[in-house]
Amino acid sequence: MTEARTDLSQWREPHALVETGALEKILGESGLRVVDCTTWLRPAEPGDDAPYRVVPGRAEYDAGHIPGAVFLDIQGMISDPGTRLKFMAPPAERFADAMGALGIGDDTRVVLYSAGSIMWATRVWWMLRAFGFEGAAVLDGGWEKWKAEGRPVSSEPGRYPPARFTASPASGRFVDRDYVRSRLDDADTVMVNALAPAFHLGEGPSRYGRPGRIPGSVNVPAASLLDPSNGAFVALDEARRLHEEAGIDRGRHVVAYCGGGISATVGLFLLHQLGYDDLTLYDGSMGDWAPDPGLPIETGPQPPSRRGSQP
Repeated sequence: MTEARTDLSQWREPHALVETGALEKILGESGLRVVDCTTWLRPAEPGDDAPYRVVPGRAEYDAGHIPGAVFLDIQGMISDPGTRLKFMAPPAERFADAMGALGIGDDTRVVLYSAGSIMWATRVWWMLRAFGFEGAAVLDGGWEKWKAEGRPVSSEPGRYPPARFTASPASGRFVDRDYVRSRLDDADTVMVNALAPAFHLGEGPSRYGRPGRIPGSVNVPAASLLDPSNGAFVALDEARRLHEEAGIDRGRHVVAYCGGGISATVGLFLLHQLGYDDLTLYDGSMGDWAPDPGLPIETGPQPPSRRGSQP
């Protein structure tokens, strides 16, 4: 089995990251809820109103999952059904009902994981914090790392009694296009694009509409924050270096975005652990921004003088 991290002393909340070995030791403990958040994005079909099809990872969960884990359908259970955009944050009541139905209550210890990418787990982590719940952690490396290490797998669905979850929305965790537009010329705000460099530069077609980025954005791809060998987070010093080189310091207001408000939460998770406080997520991201010709788009290399510029 691979070595676990040995130093979490720099992390703001060391309990928010759980290693595979540590999780295995506490499986079955009262009050623990392990949650499989796996979601897949498949190519859109003719007539679809979105750039991709959302497929919950239920089939993979049924075939095998971490023992005791419950399955969370992110789009079907904790996203707003009243918008064309996928994965938008729902009303507090809808979110609370979904958590309670999974057996997650106010005093529950939650460990989130996903297959394919850790971004689904960090998305749910961000949502839980946005609704006032701070007892959640992300499994480092997710399902692939768990499986690669030969840890136990079960096909028995996790079942728990319904619980009472109190949703207390925190102000400013999610913002919309009007908010983003109002901050375009604010030197104290930095827009952080988590998409791959080619999408940031506007090279080639974009499945979100017009290619490019929100003007003035800097680029810290979510993929650069993950170890390609096992899907785990990079060391915190590396995450700090990548963000600081992009001009993102603790004195600035960070608005993170990506294509649909998912991969940007990888960076938000690490920025929070690095001690950044003024963080928010443009929930609609490029899926909301790019199709509207009335909103500005920027393409090509960004002038050095504007990358992460200070006041």
